[in-house]
Amino acid sequence: MGDLAKVITAEHGKVHSDALGEIQRGMEVVEFATSAPQLLKGEFTENVGTAVDSWSMRQPLGVVAGITPFNFPAMVPMWMFPVALACGNCFILKPSERDPSAALLIAEWLKEAGLPDGVFNVVQGDKEAVDAILANPDIQAVSFVGSTPIARYIYTTATANGKRCQALGGAKNHMIVMPDADMDQAADALMGAAYGSAGERCMAISVAVPVGDETADRLIEKLKPRIAALKVGPGNDPEADMGPVVTAAARDKILGYIDSGVEEGADLVIDGRDLNLQGYENGYFVGATLFDRVTTDMKIYKEEIFGPVLSVARASSYDEAAQWINDHEFGNGTAIFTRDGDAARAFAHKIQVGMVGINVPIPVPMAFHSFGGWKASLFGDHHMHGPEGMRFYTRLKTITSRWPKGIRSGAEFSMPTMK
Repeated sequence: MGDLAKVITAEHGKVHSDALGEIQRGMEVVEFATSAPQLLKGEFTENVGTAVDSWSMRQPLGVVAGITPFNFPAMVPMWMFPVALACGNCFILKPSERDPSAALLIAEWLKEAGLPDGVFNVVQGDKEAVDAILANPDIQAVSFVGSTPIARYIYTTATANGKRCQALGGAKNHMIVMPDADMDQAADALMGAAYGSAGERCMAISVAVPVGDETADRLIEKLKPRIAALKVGPGNDPEADMGPVVTAAARDKILGYIDSGVEEGADLVIDGRDLNLQGYENGYFVGATLFDRVTTDMKIYKEEIFGPVLSVARASSYDEAAQWINDHEFGNGTAIFTRDGDAARAFAHKIQVGMVGINVPIPVPMAFHSFGGWKASLFGDHHMHGPEGMRFYTRLKTITSRWPKGIRSGAEFSMPTMK
């Protein structure tokens, strides 16, 4: 794990502890995949009709592919290929061209472990490689994690070519903070959820929704000293809480969003645009940024920023806060912080989002459950890993059998029955 984490930190820039955490979450899916024999069992029914038995089995698709993003170069591939291989498929991994080395290291280790040649394959490249995968008739299914525009393109192109596809897209994750919430707990949760991995997570909380002005004021006062104490530095600095973003283009895009928030009238409480680390003046660093009084018509509210920018949007009531979430284009993850069981239960049942946390800021499910959002955050019928992953990488076959003991009744031209 240590060698893989070093490669991720060197190429991506995230802090070493975050890289180790990413690998650990990926390894949980590897462990889950070892349960494949139990999950792939079919069902058997004896005597569905006279001397007729029926049973089902799940069989592999053949060759499947995964197209993975830059922000988790080990974890997201490990959401895909362990399940695909355990189900009996061959797997082609196309990692992000921004940090491609983790995939090669994983391939090397799989070969050392005895996996036959051709079962796990790595293809490097950009859109040309992606389009070749989508067009290849020998590839039966494609898994993807990335932005919504690309997810939509992957899904429509893959399905047009007759492939099964699960394409996970973008997010704009809200966290409601109720007046009765433990404010220190909520503030600590927001710090990790908004600024961990420099905000380059599809499960990052980028919008805090405190209910009531008093709740919002208390939350802001708790956040300000925590943000001031946040240590930003290179990923290999063991004391750094947050590293750089992945590229200069990503940095410039994030800075543009901050400019937009100021122009549209949001209250810029903490400005991360002027961060300058001595010795790293050419690094792609953006400081932790905090906006207050963000409204739902602002660009920084509507679009995924994918950087260390937290917006506080004040709601007058729980109902208004929940409506904002339900009305949003994305439905990936969300959370509520409260001591009120009624509010928490209503939130869990009625919110239109795929993954929900109650006093949990980043509700990424464990490997034996499945990961995926709703609305523009997921294209396809199956979520990733867990039981849904097993279903995605297999297809169902049902067999009906009769041994007639030499009795012949002639041809039947009506719909067959079990009589």
